[in-house]
Amino acid sequence: MAIAEEVTILRQPQTESQPARLSLPYALLSYGLMLIALLVMGLPLYWMLTAAFKLNSEIYQLPVTWIPHAPTLANFTDAWNAAPFGRYYLNTIITTALGSGAEILLATTSAYAFAFLRFPKKEWVFLLLLAALMVPDQVTILTNYLTIARFGWVDTYQGIVVPGAAVAYGTFLLRQAFLSQPREVLDAARVDGAGHLRTLWSVVIPLARPALVTFALISIVAKWNNFLWPLVATNRQEMRVLPIGIYRLLDQEGTTQWGTVMAGTIFVVLPVLIVFLWAQRHIVEGIAAGAVKG
Repeated sequence: MAIAEEVTILRQPQTESQPARLSLPYALLSYGLMLIALLVMGLPLYWMLTAAFKLNSEIYQLPVTWIPHAPTLANFTDAWNAAPFGRYYLNTIITTALGSGAEILLATTSAYAFAFLRFPKKEWVFLLLLAALMVPDQVTILTNYLTIARFGWVDTYQGIVVPGAAVAYGTFLLRQAFLSQPREVLDAARVDGAGHLRTLWSVVIPLARPALVTFALISIVAKWNNFLWPLVATNRQEMRVLPIGIYRLLDQEGTTQWGTVMAGTIFVVLPVLIVFLWAQRHIVEGIAAGAVKG
């Protein structure tokens, strides 16, 4: 009970002083830059959305039409039937859930070890972990493929999931968030007789929830949009994932039906967008938590 009460008190919002207001020129500049950023990021998304309801002839029409003249839902039907999107959805959900779950578990436990446990050469091991951040994923593709082929994991879920089950960035982000937590609460947990697993589950994770949600979102988006490794690790269409399904909609002879492609892209983007809208309030707080302590 003492541990839970301490965590609840620390998670309550603290009263902060009113921030100083920006002067008018700086405020106008800030809003202007935000508007430019909104246009740069928002216009491609708007074009994708409107093109999904246009005929191919209207997409190529000049001047550009920002609102479809004759909206149609045929592109969504054509995209769904052009590739087995039902199977692709199932494969993507399974690989994303297993891959992200493994990343979160391994990142949380390893970050706790780096933050609170003592073992020989801990600083050197952490430096090796940081060095792994500098290695591009493409460098390890051949080695990973030879490994899963040796185990007979080609065209399997474990072949897609296991090689990417851990990332150095997750451990780094969560370690920094764990180090920002007050030591008094951890000491109170030890006095109450809590072991490492109880301390991690009852104290550290609740206090680091914004950072955990942030890393979970980053991991889910990366797994959901992963194209190269599932393409290498699978040969059968029954094991493909959604990004590969979008690639199948492209016509190599230059007669691509872009309305169908944009409709298929919405199939891929929409679930991630829903997850992002649910988790957005944690993102800034979670990333900022990693910059408090080194």
